[in-house]
Amino acid sequence: MRRVLAFAVVGGTGFLIDAGVLALLLRATSLGPFGARILAIAAAMLVTFWLNRSFTFGRSDRGLAVEGTRYGGVGISAALLNYAVYSAILLAFPALWPVLAVAIASLVAMVWSFLGYSRFVFGTSAASK
Repeated sequence: MRRVLAFAVVGGTGFLIDAGVLALLLRATSLGPFGARILAIAAAMLVTFWLNRSFTFGRSDRGLAVEGTRYGGVGISAALLNYAVYSAILLAFPALWPVLAVAIASLVAMVWSFLGYSRFVFGTSAASK
């Protein structure tokens, strides 16, 4: 249960970074909600890797390069799911505030990423510890 709570805190931090970078880029650049979101996701993924590695799951026996590559793979698949849901919501509801779409999409992708990170990246099962 501790891991699930730690994952939720790290995910919340990632959400704040994702939404904050998105809002900043929307205000300060001409990227638009789709291009800005790609950069926001990348920033959040980098921070959550270090936080999950340090606080949620701990280091695996694989080494940083392999662990990072696996994390990136799971993270990219979760980001694609997240981005697809985000895009679908914005296309279906164009007047919706993009940050609200981020929140909804992030919740959808959360289960996928927890299972992938805990089992494929850091080599632990969700039930252990």
